[in-house]
Amino acid sequence: MFTEIAELWQRGEIFSRLREEDNLIGVTPKEEVYREDKVILYRFIPQVKNLLSTPILIVYALVNRPYIVDLQEKRSLVANLLKLGVDVYLIDWGYPTRIDRWLTLDDYINGYINNCIDVVCDRHNLEQINLLGICQGGTFSLCYSSLYPEKVKNLIVMVTPVDFHTQEGLLNVWSGCTLGAKALDVDLAINTLGNVPGDWLNFQFLMLKPFQLGVEKYIKFLESSDSEEKIINFFRMEKWIFDSPDLAGETFRQYMKDFYQENKLIKGQLEIEGNPIHLENIRMPVFNIYAEQDHLVPPISSLALEKYITISDYTVSSFPVGHIGMYVSSKVQKNLPIAIADWLRIREEN
Repeated sequence: MFTEIAELWQRGEIFSRLREEDNLIGVTPKEEVYREDKVILYRFIPQVKNLLSTPILIVYALVNRPYIVDLQEKRSLVANLLKLGVDVYLIDWGYPTRIDRWLTLDDYINGYINNCIDVVCDRHNLEQINLLGICQGGTFSLCYSSLYPEKVKNLIVMVTPVDFHTQEGLLNVWSGCTLGAKALDVDLAINTLGNVPGDWLNFQFLMLKPFQLGVEKYIKFLESSDSEEKIINFFRMEKWIFDSPDLAGETFRQYMKDFYQENKLIKGQLEIEGNPIHLENIRMPVFNIYAEQDHLVPPISSLALEKYITISDYTVSSFPVGHIGMYVSSKVQKNLPIAIADWLRIREEN
């Protein structure tokens, strides 16, 4: 086994394929339909004739890259949704640079997301579309749906933080919410750095599980990688993990202070450019999906949503995986796309 790995490594075939073959990451054909600054809106090419009449827009987090939802064949949430007749759009936030330091939550939510939704609505002659927010993108989607409930037909949030003051999860401790502490001086960080370096932030995530993510996974890789396919899959995942865009400084400042440190979302105290965000304004059907073993977004943080919305059409579902497993677990991908498509199909005529 180790001889085979050494030979593959020595020949350089793995790295050359990762560098040269774009279809190894982001496997599903797509087309650019809108561009604003560094943000690109993609539509994935439909694969069946009988599509649901209302398309879905995927809003991913600003951290890491959104191609995790289309990382590889047979483990692509996007590809599986397309096969089930869902018309899929996705926002790619791009890579912020120094000129983007002053972008705020208002720019992302009232600007980019709203403009992308308008584009999708115009393309399909609709007044509403479906929204799928993932992780931080789910929190953004909750804010958007509170501000523009008339534009969202159905809302799906996946591994989405809602209550940021849970006592579970080291990320909450690191960000400084525990017992009202200010462990992270956000103002000092942003005033010093400008934008938040993606590599630095990624290092913080890795340090939440230093042994598992820094040592153990590489040992397991050597013990189980007995084929070229497994090795390529491992490096494909590594490429995504370390493909970390910088974060716009002012957006990071607002997000950390208003959400993590002050927990304003569930307190009803959050404002975006003077517009109050109230979760009870969310009037469309909501599907809340969480990972039972999530160390980045504890289940209790996601499940808190039910306490603050007033709609009757609320569905919750979980999967026995961690945060990343929601995207790449083969077992999850057998059931998650079907759950989403069936949930949307039931509400298609409402």
